[in-house]
Amino acid sequence: MSHLDFTLALHRALAPDQTEQVCWSPFSAASALALLAEGAGGQTRAELTALLGDLAELGAALRSASALDQVWEGQPEPVIASVDTLWADAVIGIEPAFADRLADTGGSVRNAPFQAEPAKARDQINSDVAETTRGLIPELLPPDAIRADTVSILVNALYLKTSWDGEFVADEEPGRFTGAGGVVDVPTMFVDKQLLYAARDGWQVVGLPALGGVQAVVLLPDGDLAAAESALTGQSLAGLLDGMDWIQVGVRLPKLDVSTQVDLTQALLDLGVSTVFTDQADLSGISPDPLYAQSVLHESVLRVDEKGLEGAAATAIALALAALPAERVDVTVDRPFLLLVRHRETGVVYFVARVTDPS
Repeated sequence: MSHLDFTLALHRALAPDQTEQVCWSPFSAASALALLAEGAGGQTRAELTALLGDLAELGAALRSASALDQVWEGQPEPVIASVDTLWADAVIGIEPAFADRLADTGGSVRNAPFQAEPAKARDQINSDVAETTRGLIPELLPPDAIRADTVSILVNALYLKTSWDGEFVADEEPGRFTGAGGVVDVPTMFVDKQLLYAARDGWQVVGLPALGGVQAVVLLPDGDLAAAESALTGQSLAGLLDGMDWIQVGVRLPKLDVSTQVDLTQALLDLGVSTVFTDQADLSGISPDPLYAQSVLHESVLRVDEKGLEGAAATAIALALAALPAERVDVTVDRPFLLLVRHRETGVVYFVARVTDPS
């Protein structure tokens, strides 16, 4: 499966109502899910890679997209930040190889007290995401995101800001936009210049260049969007994108400020990613402890005006211990007992004691 196939598949699964406005980040979702897949094995990994495609190719593409091209002197510097973090409670172990993989791409493993102070853990994660996204996503995790058995959350946070390569002009009068709710007046902007353009297969496609190698692509159907979008495949979308040629184009476009907050869990289940959400999950590459995914939360914000575009997204995969008891147990050591001090990974015992009189 290609990245465009993944994008279309998850887009349709998370927003099946094609009259519904939605904004989400395939980059952020793929980044978080790819990290989860890197730490998975067996059927868990197979289901994730069936959706994501080849992990090595995806990883290389995401790394390339995380570094914007240089701009000419005097142009506004574009900004991109993509941060991967595994937040983990001290009750679980983290595989060193997984921590090293995170570090190699600029990510990190950080401690969070999910069990002892869940509110504090939530505040830590939300504050970190807010910092990366420049405040566009101040509260990725709602109050009920951390459950009694949550022990870890894997997070990708993304921020992008860049200017157009040649600014639009803001229209003085609002334009008319005919959508599912009827005709509305919207602020619009206009540009007339040499742009990449294609008209084929029932679509008009316009490529709007932005600094840093970023491109916004408008796909405007000749007829009903729902019917045209339903017919798109990864291959046909790639054909539209690759089929654009330079031509003088006058474009009038609405200014945008769109956002979506969504739980991706059901969408992933609908796409065949199921084992990771059960106690049969194999996430042994992340931790020696038996983990499974509880939920996959996603939030995205995109703003487009005559100056350029600014967007932020974050994806959080909450993990729980499959063997964590549902009820709390108290143990009072008030009679003779044995005590072992050992190396957990190898089982080598450093000390053994039989305690019959600790006084």
